[in-house]
Amino acid sequence: MTDTQSILAIAKRTIETESAAISHLSTLVNEKFADAVNCIISSNGRVIVSGIGKSAIIAAKIAATLNSTGTPAIFMHAGDAIHGDLGTIQENDVVICISRSGSTPEIKMLVPLIKRGKNKLIGMTGNPDSFLGQQADFVLNTFVEKEACPNNLAPTTSTTAQLVMGDALAICLLEIKGFSSTDFAKYHPGGALGKRLYLRVSDIVATNQKPEVDINTPVKQVIVEISEKMLGVTAVIQNEEIVGIVTDGDIRRMLNKYDNISGLIAKDIMTSNPKTIPVEVLAIEALELMQNKGISQLLGVDGKKYSGVVHLHNLINEGIL
Repeated sequence: MTDTQSILAIAKRTIETESAAISHLSTLVNEKFADAVNCIISSNGRVIVSGIGKSAIIAAKIAATLNSTGTPAIFMHAGDAIHGDLGTIQENDVVICISRSGSTPEIKMLVPLIKRGKNKLIGMTGNPDSFLGQQADFVLNTFVEKEACPNNLAPTTSTTAQLVMGDALAICLLEIKGFSSTDFAKYHPGGALGKRLYLRVSDIVATNQKPEVDINTPVKQVIVEISEKMLGVTAVIQNEEIVGIVTDGDIRRMLNKYDNISGLIAKDIMTSNPKTIPVEVLAIEALELMQNKGISQLLGVDGKKYSGVVHLHNLINEGIL
């Protein structure tokens, strides 16, 4: 069994090797990179990202990042492209081909076909003097001195450089297009980040029951209302407006204080001027208010009208917390 220190030394060496390569990568970003960005922005088509081997995996990730940040993109495997998938490329599309060497057989077959279609070609390669580098309209140089692999064979540092260059491209496009947090939410509606940007209190309130009692409701009925609606709280209403709130904590304190509760009504145990939140605001604002006030429920209001309850558990279930 290999000792711990040897394992840690290998891991640290790998990270340091790749880190140094990425630091050097920034020195390789030049006017051709800017030209490639402007080419994509001015295009009316999509971005087709292609590669072979490990570079194909990176190409798929770059395409996914572009899509999620507002630049329509499609991954096309270079091997499949020369066996029928070339039809993926449409007239106005910009093609990005990724290859460390820039001279693999598949790339040599694919590039002339792309050029014949008159599509703009961006080559991402560690060798600008390669076949891909010479044929591309724009070259993104991802040169690395060596792989992290001790045999300098397994694609490691080189694919990390490709990934980072793809991220740089995507973020440039994102910022130039003014891609906002609202746009991000539109493309990520199912994730926690998206929900923080679009889910509103009204969306949550609508799914909950709506506990409410009159100011003169007997305490026994108040307890039943809280129990049946399963939110640990009920609003106290007078003349269609909220005048108080009764929580399960209020019930416990009442039971400790009184031996006989038969004559008590909601008004006797409620908390006046409860915390409310407009239903049109984002759910994340409800979470922030709960955290600031140290409470777990809020009464949602539409103007002055009581709409329902938002509970901390709702926000946890939605993945916002």
